[in-house]
Amino acid sequence: MPLVHFTHQNRIVEIPERRSLLTAIKRAGIAFDLPCDGAGICGKCRVRLDAATRANAREADHTKLTEADRAAGWSLACQTFVHGDLRVEVPNRKDEGLKILSEGQAVAIAIDPWIAKSYDKVSGHTSVIAGGKVVASENGDTTAALYGAAIDIGTTTLVVALVDLRDGRELASASALNPQARHAQDVLSRIKLGSKPDGLRTLHTELIAELNRLIAEAATEAFVERSQIYEAVFSGNTTMLHLATGTDPASLGRFPYTPKLWGGDHVSAAAIGLELAPAGIVYLPPVMSAYVGADITSGILATDLAAQRGVTLFVDIGTNGEMVLAADGKLVATSTAAGPAFEGMNIACGMRAGRGAIEFVSLAGDEIALRTIGETTATGLCGSGLLDVVGELAAHGGVDKNGRFRTNGSAPDRLWKNRLVTLDGKPVFRLTEAVYLSQKDIRQVQLAKAAVRTGIEFLLTASGRTMAQVDRVLIAGSFGFHLRTASLIHLGLLPREFADRVEFVGNTSKTGARAFLLNRHAREKLQHTVGQVRVLELANDAAFQRTFVEALSF
Repeated sequence: MPLVHFTHQNRIVEIPERRSLLTAIKRAGIAFDLPCDGAGICGKCRVRLDAATRANAREADHTKLTEADRAAGWSLACQTFVHGDLRVEVPNRKDEGLKILSEGQAVAIAIDPWIAKSYDKVSGHTSVIAGGKVVASENGDTTAALYGAAIDIGTTTLVVALVDLRDGRELASASALNPQARHAQDVLSRIKLGSKPDGLRTLHTELIAELNRLIAEAATEAFVERSQIYEAVFSGNTTMLHLATGTDPASLGRFPYTPKLWGGDHVSAAAIGLELAPAGIVYLPPVMSAYVGADITSGILATDLAAQRGVTLFVDIGTNGEMVLAADGKLVATSTAAGPAFEGMNIACGMRAGRGAIEFVSLAGDEIALRTIGETTATGLCGSGLLDVVGELAAHGGVDKNGRFRTNGSAPDRLWKNRLVTLDGKPVFRLTEAVYLSQKDIRQVQLAKAAVRTGIEFLLTASGRTMAQVDRVLIAGSFGFHLRTASLIHLGLLPREFADRVEFVGNTSKTGARAFLLNRHAREKLQHTVGQVRVLELANDAAFQRTFVEALSF
């Protein structure tokens, strides 16, 4: 059988002839992102074939690489098949220095956790109490060791915070990428993959393994034994809760889109493989629908949204744009499939917010100002940089209202003549020699921002409110925290009326999970609140397509 030598990792694997390079990469145990799970539609699984052995590979027809890419030896691993010995360069992952936000707005809350301890001097034992019931007994007085974990399970990132349940202090935190993103980038593709037994097993076990690693990391930093962590709160969208608990998500992907898990209850930590105390449990906050999940419930709690006076719009911008409008205590929620563009995926030079990613772009005349993560050489565009450059082009006339580059001698064309260039016969805006923005990239941003804007329009209509009547706009999430209000306005993702009303509230999924950990009565309160939320299913509205098309314009 052919041998495949991965030169950067110095690993050699044997693989049957005519199998894909992707199979060899998996067999070699190399960490590798697969946003489309090897379907050949994202173009992100680029590898470089050694010139001396390139003839031993056959690549299927596709349009994801330019002629210049092919000439330089690049191929897509999922579309390249082994016909003999190969030497392959798998680029190092761009996760170094990855920015993952773990902080966010938090509501003041009384400490009255679900988990408690009581020491009996006579017996010399400590009872561990969950919800008023004794669930375990420990030798000696262990009342000083009472911990919980607030866990934000994002589609892209994970954050684990270790919390002292006696006084509410956050002792340590750890974060990482969600390993599921290697197989499927967005919620819909994960539902599809997770609907198969093997796919569900992969998505569940890899996620739990990474959560266990993060819990161990935080516990080590805080000098806490994992056996002293008695409860975790899983805060994530509805799909993430299904996958985290090993629950088949198939019903989320077909009409009438009914979750199997509605939250508001516990599961055994041991039953799902989460390594906590022997009697450890996991609380799942209540969800509102298949696409408005526990992360938004946590956000409602963290911002005290239901108690806000006037009209407040809460928006979590990410691959699944979830939002809630609170008007004098009445809540209306919806969700839109923004897709992975905001995370830098499906973008020609897109990458996650790691070292070398352009995170800030400003245009002034013919000058361009860039800032990269780690203040190093630019290697790609992350989500905030992507929205910045498209927003700046829209604001300065570099693209028309339909998103097309202004070329053919226009004023912007003359101003940026060294940047508005042609690559493989198509116009691009070159940020650096290595990083550019394509016409297709702009289209991806248009589709994503139009989805979010359409959701906002429908919430306002359903509540009988206008843009001018919105008092506050809360932008939540790790990605949203790194955005600029000006870019969101220039893009048309937010209307101009919101320009002076935007607040970035950070990772409220995590801070809300922490509040759930610390106060059991908050669980009852939010269970009631969620039951009163009106959820709009936009796909069922005949006006959705018309509004969406209108929202595409800059």
